[in-house]
Amino acid sequence: MLGPIEIEVIRNALNAAAAEMDVTVWRTSRSTIVRELLDYSTAVFDAEGWNLAQSARIPGHLNSMSHALREILANFVPASEWNEGDVVITNDPYCGGQHLPDIVAYKPVYHEGRRIAFVGTLCHHIDVGGLAAGSYAAKATEIFQEGLRIPPVKVLDRGVRNDGIWAMIRQNIRKPDLLLGDLSSQLASLDVGAAALLRLARRFGAEAMIEAGNRILDMSEAGMRAAIAAMPDGTYEFTDFLDDDGIDIGKPIRLHVALTIKGDEASVDLSGCSPQAAGPTNATLASTNSAVMFALMCCADSSMHISAGCYRPITVIAPEGLVVNARHPAPVAHRVAVTHRLLGTMNGALHQAVPKLIPAAYYGNSYVTTFQTVAETREVLVEIEIGGSGAHPSKDGVNAYASGMHNNSNIPIEMIEAQLPLTILRYALREGSGGEGRFRGGLGLLREWRIDSPRCFFTSNMDRFDHPPYGLAGGGPAALGQLVLRRDGVETPIPPKTDNLPLGRGDVVRLETSGGGGFGPAEERPAAAREHDKAMGYL
Repeated sequence: MLGPIEIEVIRNALNAAAAEMDVTVWRTSRSTIVRELLDYSTAVFDAEGWNLAQSARIPGHLNSMSHALREILANFVPASEWNEGDVVITNDPYCGGQHLPDIVAYKPVYHEGRRIAFVGTLCHHIDVGGLAAGSYAAKATEIFQEGLRIPPVKVLDRGVRNDGIWAMIRQNIRKPDLLLGDLSSQLASLDVGAAALLRLARRFGAEAMIEAGNRILDMSEAGMRAAIAAMPDGTYEFTDFLDDDGIDIGKPIRLHVALTIKGDEASVDLSGCSPQAAGPTNATLASTNSAVMFALMCCADSSMHISAGCYRPITVIAPEGLVVNARHPAPVAHRVAVTHRLLGTMNGALHQAVPKLIPAAYYGNSYVTTFQTVAETREVLVEIEIGGSGAHPSKDGVNAYASGMHNNSNIPIEMIEAQLPLTILRYALREGSGGEGRFRGGLGLLREWRIDSPRCFFTSNMDRFDHPPYGLAGGGPAALGQLVLRRDGVETPIPPKTDNLPLGRGDVVRLETSGGGGFGPAEERPAAAREHDKAMGYL
């Protein structure tokens, strides 16, 4: 039996392996959405598919990757069909994935003929086909319109590349060299992770690796149970809304959480959420569970190892056919809007249980913009803008901060302008966008793109234009988002969910994102803080 020091050595080595995989993707990827925006994740799993360690990347990915792997093992590629050198990929939300741009890849790790683990990578790829460049179509009404669906399939079989799969992918997407380059980066990352685990296995043995994985899961479960037990028993409810689904314009989508704390266990009932939408503002269980788990894990007020053991004390009730558990073939491209807002709804309920831990609402939305420029070549730019974080019970929110389900960076202006016929005219904090309060919400962003190509097609899929991020404890809401086209000096609003809007040379698109909500009554804000806001140009 392993001692506590040996368990800690293995646990930290698994974390280091996930981090090595992370760096490998970053150093070798091709597209700006992976290499610069950092929209990818890496993780290590036990032999049964439960995640043991992960990189510091995207919460929405990391809490869903185990769900996808276990779905593959249970229903598509059973354990008996995996071999050394295999890599299985999928992007299908109805096979355990999230949305089609996210391709996840898994590789088994064997030591002395025994499978001891899996390693996995997930990347948001720049395009997988579909109605609009970037595969984030706002007007899709079924998943068949959203792009290429890849069922769980071996892209490497015993180390031999399945050229037919690679050819199929190349034939169906707009930027094949970028996608296949990023997919190759994922495979390199898997090799790095597998090598790290084999070094451990040669030192400790296969049986010790299995034992360590079980112990790590148990430790995480104990930490999560302690965090839940620290909350008062009771049922806490909260409701928030998405603006609409892009098809039924102006029809809000209800998200309702009934959170029950009983001892060291939590139950989250989502039965009060709206039915699945006609448009792509839907989520499958992989996405929904990731938001619920993340909200509860963030309430731990002591250090806790993050692994699938954290999920054990949490039950999620989400009947099929709701916006949080969509039924095939519902479109799901904008599933992140659901998970952002579900996280905010969870936080609204948790505020009633642990008011000193929960901030006001952050911007709660992925401001997805896609430009397909048409000049000598067709280029694609996908940007995912952010906003401000919500004010905390003891401090102001953070300006322009990737919060909640995000952990994105921004794409440098110089890189965009060097690669595409676009010019970034303005990139700044958006004055007055944070909610007022004793503590002020963080500010959102303002960004302007000028089209320098003869033609361009613009697609947007975003929310928070009708329902602002809420304040807490008497704090005010943040500003609503704005999206505007400026052509020949005339400004015209662009609907936030728009596909393939034709633009021409000299047109300017301006996006203004929401800040975060305020916390506490605004009249209690200290005079010195107000003067500082004024001096910094925040008002």
